[in-house]
Amino acid sequence: MSFNLTSHRLSRRGVLRTGAAALAATLLPARALLAQTPLVIGAVYVGPRDDFGWNQSHAAAMNILRDVPGVTVVEEENVAETNAVTQTMESMINLEGANLILATSFGYYSPFVVETAAKYPDVQFRHCAPLWNPETDPANAGSYFSYLNQAHYVNGVAAGLSSPTGLLGFVAAKPVQTVLSNVNSFLLGARSVNPDARVRVIFTGEWSMPVREAEATNALIDAGCDVIGCHVDGPKVVIETAEARGVRTCGHNADLSPLAPNGFITGAESKWETVYTSYAEALAAGDTPPNLISGGYHNDMLRNTAFGAGATPEAIAAAEAAIAGLKDGKPVYVGPLKDNRGNLVITATMDNYAPELESMDYLLEGIIGSTT
Repeated sequence: MSFNLTSHRLSRRGVLRTGAAALAATLLPARALLAQTPLVIGAVYVGPRDDFGWNQSHAAAMNILRDVPGVTVVEEENVAETNAVTQTMESMINLEGANLILATSFGYYSPFVVETAAKYPDVQFRHCAPLWNPETDPANAGSYFSYLNQAHYVNGVAAGLSSPTGLLGFVAAKPVQTVLSNVNSFLLGARSVNPDARVRVIFTGEWSMPVREAEATNALIDAGCDVIGCHVDGPKVVIETAEARGVRTCGHNADLSPLAPNGFITGAESKWETVYTSYAEALAAGDTPPNLISGGYHNDMLRNTAFGAGATPEAIAAAEAAIAGLKDGKPVYVGPLKDNRGNLVITATMDNYAPELESMDYLLEGIIGSTT
């Protein structure tokens, strides 16, 4: 489930100092884990694990953990953001012996993760959104998250060089900070290689609404967009609809290339196995996993899906160069920048984890669409 970073109470730079350092200290290649007690890691998903989206991104990482000797993986899919998640977590603990619970949906955290963590202080709980508060929440809970807008910037670079017209489309769920950041980053990536590129965005109003997603995709194509990007929980319908109409696409969350053998360019993915492997390593060593982990390309928490048939050779070369630059800290937001209403919204260049970006509530100049 997607989340809105404007709601969290933690400084990006503070999280990066603690999380990135801990990640670098614990992350090792997958290997035999010689734990003195069984290492059981449970993952809870709000939807199906094969949704070609948010849930699949986590399930794919758990499949990597499943192949690590010494680790047992237990999973439960289609768990609603209700007391059902408490029941699922307690079942994993009491019946499966789980040492660590990964709660992957935004609405799982409060009260469900918080209350269950307090009830089981010997079990570790980590939630995929920046909500853990060290002042009020259990010490055996924590947060992990990635800044996927960096990968959408790379999508934009590849899209900008794969588009004959420079008019790109974007199907988005809701105009909240994380989504707006991805749309804006997509535009900036495209404009880094084609200064005349534009992005037309349609908000569906829901995280998952396949009918509206298909309608939005068709509307964007009818308006002349020849590459479609997206930020919805399960982009399967967006990708398949565009593919059926012969239009190129960029993905979100999971590997969507099987859905578009002709038009897929690349996609923005969080590399959750980096976090999950670090957790397993820490537990196997008898240590407590870090409470906070966040990041992007610089600490191996992002990747772009392997390039598909829709990517031109020039697009591939430019996208790979953009990834290298982001790993070295090259900024996405180079000011001054105006929004699409003419207001100056970014006065100076921002680093990629600047706290000021957490209050983003605008679409940049060059984007056709509205947040209202």
